[in-house]
Amino acid sequence: MKFGPTPTKDAIGAILAHSTRLPGRVIKKGTLLSAEDVAQLLNADIESVTAASMEDGDVSENDAAARVTNALIGENTRTGAAFTGRCNLVSEAHGVLCFDVDKLNALNAVSESITVATLAPYEVVTPGQMIATIKIIPFAVSGAELNAALDCARAAALTIMVAPFKARKTGLILTRLPGMKESILDNTVKTANARIETYGSTIDHIIRCDHNQEAVAGAIAQLVAKECELLFIFGASAVVDRQDVLPAAVVDAGGQVVHFGMPVDPGNLLFIGSIAGRPVVGMPGCARSPKLNGFDWVLWRLLAGLQVSANEITQMGSGGLLKEISERGQKRSGEKDAPLKADGSETQISALILAAGSSRRMGAENKLLADIDGKPMVRHVTEAVAAANIRSITVVTGHEPELIEAALSGIDATFVHNPDFSIGLSTSLRVGAAAIGGDVDGVIICLGDMPMVSSADIDQLIRAFDPVEGRSICVPVAGRKRGNPVLWAHPYLAEMAEISGDVGARH
Repeated sequence: MKFGPTPTKDAIGAILAHSTRLPGRVIKKGTLLSAEDVAQLLNADIESVTAASMEDGDVSENDAAARVTNALIGENTRTGAAFTGRCNLVSEAHGVLCFDVDKLNALNAVSESITVATLAPYEVVTPGQMIATIKIIPFAVSGAELNAALDCARAAALTIMVAPFKARKTGLILTRLPGMKESILDNTVKTANARIETYGSTIDHIIRCDHNQEAVAGAIAQLVAKECELLFIFGASAVVDRQDVLPAAVVDAGGQVVHFGMPVDPGNLLFIGSIAGRPVVGMPGCARSPKLNGFDWVLWRLLAGLQVSANEITQMGSGGLLKEISERGQKRSGEKDAPLKADGSETQISALILAAGSSRRMGAENKLLADIDGKPMVRHVTEAVAAANIRSITVVTGHEPELIEAALSGIDATFVHNPDFSIGLSTSLRVGAAAIGGDVDGVIICLGDMPMVSSADIDQLIRAFDPVEGRSICVPVAGRKRGNPVLWAHPYLAEMAEISGDVGARH
C-alpha cells in the first residue's frame, strides 16, 4: 500500500486519509475517492490530498479484519460485520471467556498492522457482551502479512470461546467449634448460595459438623454418596497447612489435595483437591464476604466445567492482588485503623427522585400522575426504589407538589420543594443534592417518569458500584445506549450543584 501526499487529479480510487471539509459537504476519512469527489476537491482548489493507494496483493481493512475474526471465532461467540477496519467478537452465553494468552501474544507480534484486543482470560461474560475486537490499523494490509497472521492462528489452534455456566449439583460442608454461633454458619450459607446461584447452580446439600478430621471425612463421604458434582468446605478455623484438619479429611475420605494456597489476596488460604472425580474446594475465610476474592476465580471455572490444576492456580498471581476485604482477620503491617460499617460490607446508598417537572408536552395533564395499572406513574417508580437496597429516599417536587406528595402517601420518603423547577432540570438536581446527607456512599438519581424500572434494576446498579475499583458512576445500558437511573458516588453531588440551565449531569 502506498501512503502519503497524492496529487488530487491522480487520486481517483485512492482512500482519503483525513476528513476534508468542502463547501456544502465533508468527505470523510476512509472514503474511496470517486471521480465526482476528485472534481469537487479540485473545484475547491485542493491540489493535493493525503491518501492511501492499494497495490497488487493488498487486502482492504474490512476484508482483513473479517478474515482474522473468522479464524478466531470459537464456541458460544459470534461476529458482526467489519466496519472501518474493525470487527468484534460477541459472547452468546453466560460463562467464562477462554483463550491462550501466549498464543494471542504470538498473533499480535506477527504484524503491527493487525491487532487483537480481548477482555481478560477467564473473565465472566454475558450474552451480547463484546469480548474481543480485531482492528486493522492501516487502510489495507499486504496479503503476505494477512496470511502470516492467519497461519499463526491456525497453527496454534488459537480460538476465543466462552465456556457456558451449567447447572451443577453442589454440596457444602460447614464446620463448627465449641461455642460458635449458628448464625455465623447461617450467614455463610446465604453468601455462598447467593454466589453460586448467580451462575445458574444451587447448593443442593448442606452438612454442618464438628471441626475435626473424622467428622469432615464422614461429611465428604455423604456428599459423594449423594452424587454432588462439586464439594465445598468452609472451616470454622483457617487452613494453615496441607496437613491441617480440612485437607487431611479429604485424604482420609479417599481423595487427594491437588494444591494448597494460591497467589491471590484475599484468598491465599484456599485449597483444591478431588475425590471420586469430583473437585473439592476448601474455601478461604474471605469467602464469607460477597466481595470478589480468590475463591470466585476458582468457582467461575468449575461452574463452567473447566478444570483447575495446580499449575493454573500458581499462574493466578498476575492481577491477583485484589482489594482489601473487611472480613480479613488481621491488618497488614503499616495499616491504620479504619472505621467499618455495621455489617462489615454494605454500601450505603440513598435515592433522589426527580418529580418536579410540569410535563408541558402532555398538555394540561401531569404526566407523573398518569394512571398506569391503577397507580400514578411516579408511585411505580418510588415503590421500585423503596423495594431496593436503599437507605433513604428524597423526592424533589415542583409542579403540583401537593398532588405528588398525595400520590406517594404511605411511602417512607422525604420531600423537598424546588420553587424554580420551571427554569430547568439543574435546579432540581441542586435542591436534591443539598438535601442528601453526607453520611452515604452514593446516590442513585431516578426520573419520576420511568415506571418500568424495577427494584432488581436498581439493585444491579448498586452491586456494580465500587469507587475503590474505579466504578464510582454506574450507568445502565440497553443496546449500547446509556439510560437512567444513574448511581453516583457522593462527592459528585458537589459538582452537580454547579450545573445550570435545563440540563442534567450527563456531561
